[in-house]
Amino acid sequence: MRTRSVPSTAALLLLLAAPITAQVGTNQGLANPNLASESALAALPGISGELAREIIDGRPWLDMLRLDGLLAQRGVSGEARTELYRRMWVPLDLNTASQEEILLIPGVGARMAHEFDEYRPYVALAQWRREMGKYVDDAEVARMESYVFVPIDLNTASDEAILSIPGVGDRMLHEFKEYRPYSAMAQFRREMGKYVDDGEVERLARYVTIR
Repeated sequence: MRTRSVPSTAALLLLLAAPITAQVGTNQGLANPNLASESALAALPGISGELAREIIDGRPWLDMLRLDGLLAQRGVSGEARTELYRRMWVPLDLNTASQEEILLIPGVGARMAHEFDEYRPYVALAQWRREMGKYVDDAEVARMESYVFVPIDLNTASDEAILSIPGVGDRMLHEFKEYRPYSAMAQFRREMGKYVDDGEVERLARYVTIR
């Protein structure tokens, strides 16, 4: 059995000191069920117009398990859901996603799910890329990357990192930065609540942290 690899204190400090760029994996054509239009959802395999409306009514989807449960209840088979998840996905937090959630990623089996978990906690997406690159080629790392993210630090994240959050544009980028420094997540929720509803605040809160 391989000894668990834990980043050294020096390595962690180096990663934390380095400029943090995009921390959400590059989207490779995956529709986000929290952001996609009803027509875009209804165009996906296995999604009827009625189910597309139900997905929109259920927003925000803060994890894949709840969405997967809805689809199963509506008669979408396991095989069909796997195929659907090649086209639609809620990005997973690499540090908190359960093994059950990770196994929903198409092409990820028990062995790779174990590798996802083994190197936690991740402080940067680059760290995850490096570790996964020990087991699969660059193309597969890039494919899996579109399913995941590492939360960004609200007080130090670059513009690029903030803009990598799905649905965040220049206006919200300004609001994220305007209230720095943040001392608590409650402050972030309160300030963002001036501009978006509670569900959207919670969706955005998944992608950020205060270190």
